[in-house]
Amino acid sequence: MAEPFKNLINAGTVARAGQHLQRVWPGFDRPRFEQSAGHGLEALEFKARAMQLADALEATLPPDFDAAANLLEASLAPPIPLDAQGEPSALSAAQSEAGLSGWVVWSMGDFVARRGMADVPRALRCLHALTQRFSAEFAIRPFIQRHPDTTLTTISTWVNDPSAHVRRLVSEGSRPRLPWGLRLQALVADPAPTLPLLSALQDDPSAYVRRSVANHLNDIAKDHPELVADWVHKHLRAASPARTALLRHASRSLIKLGHAPTLSAWGLGQGLRGTVLLGLSATRAAVGGEIALAVSLASSSPEPQDLLVDYVVHHVRANGSTSPKVFKGWKLTLGPGEQRTLGKRHSLRPVTTRVLYPGPHRIELQVNGQTLAQADFELLN
Repeated sequence: MAEPFKNLINAGTVARAGQHLQRVWPGFDRPRFEQSAGHGLEALEFKARAMQLADALEATLPPDFDAAANLLEASLAPPIPLDAQGEPSALSAAQSEAGLSGWVVWSMGDFVARRGMADVPRALRCLHALTQRFSAEFAIRPFIQRHPDTTLTTISTWVNDPSAHVRRLVSEGSRPRLPWGLRLQALVADPAPTLPLLSALQDDPSAYVRRSVANHLNDIAKDHPELVADWVHKHLRAASPARTALLRHASRSLIKLGHAPTLSAWGLGQGLRGTVLLGLSATRAAVGGEIALAVSLASSSPEPQDLLVDYVVHHVRANGSTSPKVFKGWKLTLGPGEQRTLGKRHSLRPVTTRVLYPGPHRIELQVNGQTLAQADFELLN
């Protein structure tokens, strides 16, 4: 069995934090810190462990924020190195003997967010250092929420920072709907303040940074689909392979939803010229099993057709209503007059993000965003 994720913050994490804080400040009350940070740790879930460690920092670091920030910075390991593709190195954990890095830095960032609001420039300088050892994407969000002008002005100067970790923070920290993070409602409503940042970073040499830009745009697409469709139309022209990959990843939610302007940007705006049939391997299937899809395409066009074929499963919910979920199918070019058969097995095993309830389920087939065929089956316990 895999080690529980929560154990990434453990007694060793607490001891290393105490060791390196005492190293840079001999007067640090290490026993008090370790007792407070480690109290009942085994019973706590992951985020609660991180926040308890932040509580211990708040109780034992100097009350003067600048002095506390100086100590945090001095305790850090060298920045996590990046590989040739600009991705964080798998060897970064080996730096722990030189100073602090990794998950403990999440707690340090939370301390900065709690205590640094009265001195935003100093707090942001500290986050600039922390994010090079572990992303400060969670810690910077309260500053964007409470001090948007100062924070966004500062991070706009970071788009040219030598560190890819810092450049990524510009995008990742300002994502409107960052998972696990504070939702930035002002940017959900109006993402305009971050668009110049994304424009400056979308051709970044680091894949680590570009992936964040794509995820940021995908966040925006959930509330402003036309804006992202327009962005793709504009920025896809004469795009490099790296930018093209970024824009495709940014478009993923809109493509799965069959958003016509986005599909058009990718040359998938035309409906199928021809016919399509959808068949299922059974009319009844059990939770934990699978069901096979068979798709038959027949072209009536004298020209090749670029097609995106996805399928939508309408899952039964606990209250008896249904909820659609789009699944990736096939991307293909159907030749003139060609007939083609496609097959896929769809798993009916429960996953952590979705409970499967028995009842009538419908599968719809989308071709270039248009629903062209459907089939039903009964899901049994």
